[in-house]
Amino acid sequence: MKVRLDYGRSGLEVELPDRNVLKCLGYRPAQPLEDPEQVITERLTQPVGSIPLADLARGRDNACVVICDITRPVPNAVVLPAILRTLEENGIRRDRILILVATGLHRPNFGDELREMVGPEIAAQYRIENHHGQNREEHVFLGHSPRGVPIWIDRRYVEADLKITTGLIEPHFMAGFSGGRKLICPGLAHLDTVRVWHGPQFLEHPLARTGCLDGNPVHEENTWIGRRAGCDFIVNVALDEKRRIVEVVAGDMEEAFLEGVQKVRPMLQDSVPEPVDIVVTSAAGYPLDTTFYQSIKGMVAAEPIVKPGGAVILAASLSEGIGSPEFQRLFQEHASLQAFMERLLDPNSDYFVMDQWQLEEMAKVRRKARIKVVTDGLPPEVLQRLFVEPAKTVEAAVAECLAEYGPNATIAVIPKGPYVIASCDSCPA
Repeated sequence: MKVRLDYGRSGLEVELPDRNVLKCLGYRPAQPLEDPEQVITERLTQPVGSIPLADLARGRDNACVVICDITRPVPNAVVLPAILRTLEENGIRRDRILILVATGLHRPNFGDELREMVGPEIAAQYRIENHHGQNREEHVFLGHSPRGVPIWIDRRYVEADLKITTGLIEPHFMAGFSGGRKLICPGLAHLDTVRVWHGPQFLEHPLARTGCLDGNPVHEENTWIGRRAGCDFIVNVALDEKRRIVEVVAGDMEEAFLEGVQKVRPMLQDSVPEPVDIVVTSAAGYPLDTTFYQSIKGMVAAEPIVKPGGAVILAASLSEGIGSPEFQRLFQEHASLQAFMERLLDPNSDYFVMDQWQLEEMAKVRRKARIKVVTDGLPPEVLQRLFVEPAKTVEAAVAECLAEYGPNATIAVIPKGPYVIASCDSCPA
C-alpha cells in the first residue's frame, strides 16, 4: 500500500507491504469552517467564561498579543486581523500594540519567517518582537508555584495593560495538549522556570503524557503559572489534516482551552487493536520536523502502540540539523542514553543542560523500542551519534525489521506523527 507521510514541505510517499499493515492511524473526519474569519469575529463577541474582547479593550492603554513561534503552524494571518481590529476600534492605538512571539527557549524568528508566520501586511504594520528565554533581565519574578517552580515571565507581557494569547490546540507529549496556558509557560518563561518545570520530577510522572490533562503535573503547574502571570483573553484554533481551521475557541484561559480540548480530542484520537511490531511515523512535516530536537515528538507519538522490543521508523526532514548547541552537547557528553538517564536521575547530582528534557523523552521510547530514522537532513554517521539507527529509506527500514521480526510482523502507520493521539485497545489506560 502507498502512504504519504508528512515530511518537510512536500511530504514523502512510501510503499508498505499490505499484508503486514494492521492500520493507518489518522484524524477523524471534521468539517473545516467555511468562513473562519467570521467565526473568529463571532467568538470574540461571544467568548467562553469572559466578557467580549471589545469590552476588555475599552479604557486600556496598551496590549500584548502573544503568538506561537515558527515551530507551530498557527494560521496567524487568519487569526490576528479580527483581534487587532477589535483592539484598535476600541481605543488601543496601533503603536501601543505589541505582537510578542512566544519562542520559549527556541531561537527567535525574523524576516521571511515572521512574514510567513503572520502574513506580510501584519508584519509590515505592527511591532513584532521575540521572547528571549535566556535573558533574565527581560523577565519579572512572580514567586514560586505550588510545586516549587520559580516563576520568571517576560516583562513586556507581565506589564502589558491587556494580555491576549493565541495558539493551536494539538496533542503535546508532556503537557497533554498545546494551547491555552502554554503560550505563557514555557512560551514566555525564562530558562530558570523551564529547567524546573521540565525537570525529571515532572516528566517522569506517569500522567505527564500526550492527551492527558487530569492529574498531569506539567499541565497543572503551567496552568497555575499562567494564572499567576495573568491572561485576559485567549484565542485558540484547531486544524484538520490539511491544516484548515475546524474549530475556534476564545475567552477565559482555562475555560475556553478546556472547551477546545473537549471539542477536538475525538478528532485527534485513533487506535490499533493490539500493539504492533513496527510503527512507521513522521514528525508532522514542516515546521515541526526541521530539527532532530523537535522530531523526537514523532518518536514519542509511536511509543504507546509499539511492542516492547519493537521498532519505530521515523521520517523527518531535519533541514536545520540537530538542534541547539546545548542539545548537541548532550550527545557529546554521554556514550549512551542509559548513561545520560543515570546522570539525570542521580539524586546526588545537580546536572543540567538546556533542552535535556527532549532527550529524556526520547529515552522513554528507547527503553521500549529501537528507533530508525530516515532523513535527507543529516548523514548516517551523525545519526548514529544521536542514539538512533540511520536508514536510507522507509522501505529499507521496514525490510530490515521484517527480516528481524519475521514475515508476519505487524505494522501501524501514523502519517501525521505527534498530531495524532495513538493508543492500543487492548492496553490498560
